[in-house]
Amino acid sequence: MAESIRELRGGNMDIDLIPTAGLKWEQEACPWNDAEDSSSHKCAVKDTSICRYFRGIKPVDTVLCAYPNAS
Repeated sequence: MAESIRELRGGNMDIDLIPTAGLKWEQEACPWNDAEDSSSHKCAVKDTSICRYFRGIKPVDTVLCAYPNAS
């Protein structure tokens, strides 16, 4: 069965979907952070890690996310 991919707008590189006051663009929230009521999960941190749900970037700045399917 194919996994479902979400397209989440507004990621920045360090790639995260953690809404911050004063951003100049529309940004959706990370569904994993929403589910856990946290702000600790990031899609990718330069030279550090990549989220298990991260499936890439689609222009312009849209994060492809497979949450909650980690396959």
